[in-house]
Amino acid sequence: MSTDRPNILILMTDQQRADHLSCAGHPVLQTPNMDRIANEGMRFSQCCTCSPICMPARASFISGLYPHNHHMWHNSGSLPENEESLFRRLQDAGYRTAHIGKSHYYPHAGDHLKDHEPYMHARGFDDIHETTGPWATCSTDSYMTDHWADLGLLDAFRDDYGKRRQHDGIAVWPSPLPEEEFLDSYIGRTAKEYLQEYDDDRPFCTFVGFGGPHEPWDAPGRYATMYDPAQMPEPIEPTDPNPWVPGDLVSARKRARHEGLTPEVIAALRANYAGKVSLLDDWFGEIFGVLDDRGLADNTLVVFWSDHGEMAGDHQCLHKSLFYESSVMVPLMFRWPGHIDAGAMRENVTTTVDIPATILDLVGVDAGNRSQGKSLQPLMEERLADHREVVFSEICPAKFGHIMARTDGWKYVMSARGDSVWLGDLTSDPEELNNLIGHPAYEELEAGMRPEPGHGDHRLQAPQMAPGVLVVVGPGVPVVDADRVLRQVRSLHLVEGLVDPPQILRVSGGAVREDAGDDDLGHAVIDAGRSRLGVPAVADSGRLRRV
Repeated sequence: MSTDRPNILILMTDQQRADHLSCAGHPVLQTPNMDRIANEGMRFSQCCTCSPICMPARASFISGLYPHNHHMWHNSGSLPENEESLFRRLQDAGYRTAHIGKSHYYPHAGDHLKDHEPYMHARGFDDIHETTGPWATCSTDSYMTDHWADLGLLDAFRDDYGKRRQHDGIAVWPSPLPEEEFLDSYIGRTAKEYLQEYDDDRPFCTFVGFGGPHEPWDAPGRYATMYDPAQMPEPIEPTDPNPWVPGDLVSARKRARHEGLTPEVIAALRANYAGKVSLLDDWFGEIFGVLDDRGLADNTLVVFWSDHGEMAGDHQCLHKSLFYESSVMVPLMFRWPGHIDAGAMRENVTTTVDIPATILDLVGVDAGNRSQGKSLQPLMEERLADHREVVFSEICPAKFGHIMARTDGWKYVMSARGDSVWLGDLTSDPEELNNLIGHPAYEELEAGMRPEPGHGDHRLQAPQMAPGVLVVVGPGVPVVDADRVLRQVRSLHLVEGLVDPPQILRVSGGAVREDAGDDDLGHAVIDAGRSRLGVPAVADSGRLRRV
């Protein structure tokens, strides 16, 4: 294999909390192989997902864009097949790319994943052995379900999941599958065999997407009993709302709670979740063993991350799609002996959008001017290097959308309509028990935390749109008055009102300007339903005129 550039191994788990690592201080869970990446490389302890939802977070990873730019807000849709991607850039640089396991770059909708291999090839993968995640395996086939059917296991798996659906997300019992045929065992074994058999002059970039520890709570065999529920850390209990918090915010927080979560259920599902993490850790070890045996470990960049966390009973909530730390903070580690300091940790706030830019930077490949990620390599070289003052996380647009801004000490959440939802002091209140919205002593801080546009000296600045994107606003489209359009685009607010005449705005180099030429009018490709303006599409751009 060529030694001009390192091999790349990307290990991704699904729905793993940042604190579920023994190197992160978990008092019970043992993850020696995940810890190896931290001990021989660098761990970023404050990495925040750009979206606590599966497909938006994964679309950001492959594209290097925030959800408000790639427009995937839910577990549906897909990015254009010929759009630039991390893996296409690596292919162009001479890598042989492989995808093994779960991708979720497109909907899993009841067909066979092999039918989507032309799409995956177009996204930048040479070799593909794709699976679904746990729940989608009930209705969507893959090479894995073909294998299970041959072994007579598929019906037992799907019957078991049918029973779990009747328990409102809190079914906790072992999988009917043997350990060696469990979903993540299949993925880990496939990745191990691929690397054992790899024989190409090109360096490899192998992405391994595990399906766990994503619920349901179905750890197999010995992993189901590996941890004692009585020994698991207690969840963060919900508290009575502070008297200054507006009533509608109090009601919204209560609606997010899962009323079926008893202390016994939480303890049981936490122990099962930990078992699934340990199963993953064992497969990390098997894969690392191949690198060691083949003499590839020192020339392979290893990246480990997860798309989002898991509430696991904290605040009486389950799963993700919330901006609590349990849901948005994820593991992030890089290992490359001789190039990344061993046993180092950085506490700077980072975002999963930075991962593709960092991978490309480390192996000497240009990320392009479209990427919104910021390489972490300067932080790897210097502890005090500037990186980001704030990171953002986003949940679906329109009236139900929310935007989170997080610094190293504060968290602010704003609704799509521009209303303040949460203000928290992460230093004095790390369990996020006290919402400071409405507290008279924090009104000035709340105003300062809002990602207001047009003020370079503001504490927080919202992520800007990608260069070259056009936003079209037509008559009758619900936006604010013309004077605020630029500000709203920059701040990512969703807005109301009418504007007339129509306008066209060009984003150039991250800054919005109003001088788009007539020749640009035919290139108005961002539509309202898919942009941060959240308004209906304006298809007829032929007679649009400039402001």
